[in-house]
Amino acid sequence: MSSTNPLAKLLKRSPFKGMQEHMRVVVSCSGQVLPLFEALCAGDEQGVVTAKERIFELEAEADAIKNSLRAHLPRSLFMPVDRRDLLDILQIQDSIADTAQDIAGLLIERPMEVPEPLGEPLLALVRRCNDVCEYDAKIIEELDELLETGFRGREATRVETMLDELNELEDETDELGLELTRTLFRHEDDMKPVSVILWYQLIEWIGDLADNAEKAGNRLRLLIAR
Repeated sequence: MSSTNPLAKLLKRSPFKGMQEHMRVVVSCSGQVLPLFEALCAGDEQGVVTAKERIFELEAEADAIKNSLRAHLPRSLFMPVDRRDLLDILQIQDSIADTAQDIAGLLIERPMEVPEPLGEPLLALVRRCNDVCEYDAKIIEELDELLETGFRGREATRVETMLDELNELEDETDELGLELTRTLFRHEDDMKPVSVILWYQLIEWIGDLADNAEKAGNRLRLLIAR
């Protein structure tokens, strides 16, 4: 009896289709972190709740794709890619959505205000982290072309260049995160201790969005290098 699972049908054509579909949902999920913090900065409580609900919906959708992909990815792939390598990249991709959910969950569990000095640098960091995630998704869309060329040749070189650019973007988020942390440190005395601790946690998680996108890219780089 043939499977009625749409992802299973996709995988019969290419195991990368499910990877790409998963990453599209992951990026949609992480992309909601910006409106989440924009609403928080504006004091828009309903906007925070709306963004949080959308993040949770998309994270659940990403999980469903991940689980289906794990279940239907063929045990033997007749291509220059090991099944375990694809599953590793999938798990790293999924951690981006998980982190977005962690951020949203914290802001709902403990309503917080954004100190005025943190507002602009905070949004700048979120925007740049979002850029990194979107660029990683753009690279994942190249998987089909990489497969056609056996992960070699001009296409592989082009993807490696894109991966270098991804690393540079992630480096920018590190600098923005450090500057935001320094700003928080300078204003700690004006804030409640618990709020200070939670803001340090949030800054770390925001940076993790870009960090995990870079990790997914670096894992793909290893496939090309083999």
